[in-house]
Amino acid sequence: MEEKKFGHIMVDIETMGNESSSAIVSIGAVEFNMATGETGKEFHVKVSLQSCLDNNLKINADTLMWWLKQSDEARTSLVDGEKLHISHALLQFSEYINECGGKTIEIWGNSARFDLGILSDAYSVVNIKTPWDFRNERCVRTLVSFLPEIKNMTKNHGIAHDALADCHFQIRYCSETYRRIKNLE
Repeated sequence: MEEKKFGHIMVDIETMGNESSSAIVSIGAVEFNMATGETGKEFHVKVSLQSCLDNNLKINADTLMWWLKQSDEARTSLVDGEKLHISHALLQFSEYINECGGKTIEIWGNSARFDLGILSDAYSVVNIKTPWDFRNERCVRTLVSFLPEIKNMTKNHGIAHDALADCHFQIRYCSETYRRIKNLE
């Protein structure tokens, strides 16, 4: 039996900064069908902050203070559980992307430069080739800008600032936005 292909991957990362070369503490991803919102394989790893620092990825003081103001659940989701070295986390993420379609997959991040840009920077730092085609990068914020009321009306059922929960939330409002835009034709 042939495995179902969804065509898209939603990515969300949690970091200790908001600039290039920021330390990554969590990577989440979910493959999905944009037209239906149906989801498939999930990916979620926590990353050793020390391994990021050892590879010259950076912590931003403002972001660190921002994390201290987040919910107990959000902070706990970062510190509980096994943490992988940044290079191992990125290798596992590459394997996940290849299983979902590799260079042909459309990969979504919540801005033109944040999630996918910081991940690309991390791949470069640890000398691993980025597993997606830059031509297939897609921006959640751009899609949302066409009908922002949909995101505003969508409830987040997970822990805010948990990478995997954020992926599912973003898929719900992006898929609905896409369907509404397609119906406007």
